[in-house]
Amino acid sequence: MAQLSRFGVSLEDDLLEAFDKSIGGQGYQNRSEAIRDLIRDHLIQKKVGKGNEEVVGVISLLYDHRTHHLSDVLADMQHKASVGVNASLHIHLDVHNCLEVIVVRGAADKVHEVAGKLIATKGVQNGRLITTTTEIKR
Repeated sequence: MAQLSRFGVSLEDDLLEAFDKSIGGQGYQNRSEAIRDLIRDHLIQKKVGKGNEEVVGVISLLYDHRTHHLSDVLADMQHKASVGVNASLHIHLDVHNCLEVIVVRGAADKVHEVAGKLIATKGVQNGRLITTTTEIKR
């Protein structure tokens, strides 16, 4: 196990109280583990922001399936994507709305580009890209 370092953090009382409530609801046993996870996530997001670094991305798209040919357009875009599309999950949320979840892998620049095009497709009501690195060290 790596050597641990201790350091102090100064926070306003209300901010610390809100943080404690938040991490307690997530099951953290102590502040240190929660802060370690926040730092890891920060470093991962810096690493996966752009460039040639290989990343894994999860793209979520919400759309009304009644939009003419939209599901065909989205499927075609995935087939032509400049990144690996590892999986795609289509979920019927209600009588009109669908959620498409797409797992992609490739260079960060390309993953962001593909996600941006999918999210910006006419008829997509909402979309989001979540990225992570393929090399996570704990």
